[in-house]
Amino acid sequence: MMKKKSLMRRWLPHPLVSVTSGLAWLMLNHSFDGFSIVSAVIIAIIIPKLAAPFLVRTPHICWPTSFRLFLAVLWDIILSNFWVAKLVLGPKKNLKPVWYRIPLSTNHEHVNALLAMIITITPGTVSAGIDQERGDILVHALNTEDPDDEIRFIKERYESRLIKIFNAENTIVGESA
Repeated sequence: MMKKKSLMRRWLPHPLVSVTSGLAWLMLNHSFDGFSIVSAVIIAIIIPKLAAPFLVRTPHICWPTSFRLFLAVLWDIILSNFWVAKLVLGPKKNLKPVWYRIPLSTNHEHVNALLAMIITITPGTVSAGIDQERGDILVHALNTEDPDDEIRFIKERYESRLIKIFNAENTIVGESA
């Protein structure tokens, strides 16, 4: 027997998307008059309904570890901006660009996609892409003395936390579930 969706779930299939859409509309309008509020409510109802087929439910995640990872990435981005500015504004002979591959420890799609994204947004590195068949991420680093040390750093600082966030220990490559 099919379970009926609650009234709340039918009207707001993704409450966070609804709130975000409505607030974004109000901020873009720079107005809180009646028409803007009614428009925001309509948008908050319609946008998530239209996007529902494309939005996959987020798996259960470990929020404290997520927050710590967010702070670590934010800190690394701030430090990397200064480091990259110093390198780019300094003599070109100091640059040692390197391509290297980071072997992925898991087959978990969320972990691997977010790891590639973190690598990409951190100044000084550009992720060239995930190679699913090889099970690694190809990275271009602006300046690296020791690629093995960089790989170890990325796996310990980011990948291990992502695995914990998504409880992806059972998807570790080479281990049986």
